[in-house]
Amino acid sequence: MFFRILDKDQVPSFVEGLAKVYEVVAPVSKGTGYSFEQVSDGSQVVLDYPYTTIPPKKYFVRPQEGLLRYDSESGAVEEAPKDEHPRVLFGVHACDVNAIFMTDKVYLGDFEDPYYKARRENTLIVGVSCMPVPTCMCNAWGTGEVQQGYDLFLTDLGDRYFVTCQSVEGAHVLDTLVETREATEEDKRALEDHIREFSEAFEPASDATQLQLLFDAKYDDPLWEDIGRKCLSCGACSAVCPTCYCFDIVDELDANGVTGSRVRCWDSCLGSQFAEVAGGHDFRPTRASRVRHRFYHKFWAYPAKHGKTLCVGCGRCDVACKVDINPRRIINALREGGAA
Repeated sequence: MFFRILDKDQVPSFVEGLAKVYEVVAPVSKGTGYSFEQVSDGSQVVLDYPYTTIPPKKYFVRPQEGLLRYDSESGAVEEAPKDEHPRVLFGVHACDVNAIFMTDKVYLGDFEDPYYKARRENTLIVGVSCMPVPTCMCNAWGTGEVQQGYDLFLTDLGDRYFVTCQSVEGAHVLDTLVETREATEEDKRALEDHIREFSEAFEPASDATQLQLLFDAKYDDPLWEDIGRKCLSCGACSAVCPTCYCFDIVDELDANGVTGSRVRCWDSCLGSQFAEVAGGHDFRPTRASRVRHRFYHKFWAYPAKHGKTLCVGCGRCDVACKVDINPRRIINALREGGAA
């Protein structure tokens, strides 16, 4: 690991230089918000964005992707080609970098997903610092900073970026495509000022201590029924969550009734049919049971296996939910014994 200073006026040329070798995906203004999109013009990139509507997970876990083609008469099966072209995810916030690293543990764990693996191995991640908005709560989970899972990380120092280089390839493209300089003592003091400003900009953090014990005690709490009555089962929270990774697999038959595709697509545990099995039995038939399952997975089951809460505090679910269900409100209500 080493450090460099990159002047902001060089960022567009850096992006355009990367685009000659890689598919570059970066945050751009779109409608009333921001979205990760493929870019070739560096002036399109917006690095001081608050958050993107959909997290960059869509470039690793596709909203919909074909796995294979089949012919029911001949029995022929043709596997879909893997996405192995080189890509750069540019301008990823620390919370989203941490979310990708958490998703790695699922898709690259005991049973590796070849489609996810191909994309992950062929993607460079360039992170960028941010300042929190009122819905952010990464300070509760310690996900406002990153130690791993990226190649370059840009920390905003006003007219320049403090660049942390973590991989050989990241350092190579930085040194090859733009001019940088070594960090001075003034740069290091500016970095310290940024860290202090960042930590002081948050709303008070939720108490994240002993969450698993709290959830142990609250499994049958009436709070879940109250939340279930509010929940719309729309799945918006899952769609915008950078750590939700549930999917469904469906066969789509062509019009000829003979050939078709097997497709994997995003799914949500809040859906009414998500836990339904053959024979019609549903393990979670009520909205309350589905909401409770989602929170227990994030704050009890995943930490039990991986030692880390499956929430990075990005606040997207807070924005997306139309009935104000979000982790901060749920955890505070469980601790205080009140309504969410």
